[in-house]
Parts: sequence; structure tokens; C-alpha cells
Amino acid sequence: MSSAKIAISMEWGTVESLDRLVREHVFINRSRAIQEAVQEKLERIEHGRLSRECAKLDPAFEKAMAEEGLSEETKEWPKY
Repeated sequence: MSSAKIAISMEWGTVESLDRLVREHVFINRSRAIQEAVQEKLERIEHGRLSRECAKLDPAFEKAMAEEGLSEETKEWPKY
């Protein structure tokens, strides 16, 4: 995957904490730490969005739809 170089501004305390983690070999460098943090945040946002959409579903309706689909499919199955 290709990468893009960007410039960001951070509070000095955050930079110090980030540098400490790099020194302790938690991350290989600042860039990798920031990449992983951003990716994790994006995944959490997406998971939250999916959770909100799933919460809108009616479990009883979804179950009825699944059972209806199954009963129709079994009619097409060959007899053994």
C-alpha cells in the first residue's frame, strides 16, 4: 500500500509520551505509532457505526425472515 507524507501538530506532552514509547520499543518510530493509533480509531468509529445500525434492527423480524428463508430452501432440497 502506498503512503502519504503529512505534517501534524501535537501538544508537547503528547510528543514526549510518544517518544518515550518509541524509546521503550513499543513502537519502532513516531510514524508507526501514529499510523496504528489512527487506524485503531478509524476501526472503532466504523465498529460504532455498525453497532448503531444493528441496534436499529428488529430481532423478531430478522428471526422471522431467516426462518422464512430457511423453510423455503428446505423445500428445494433433494430427498434422501
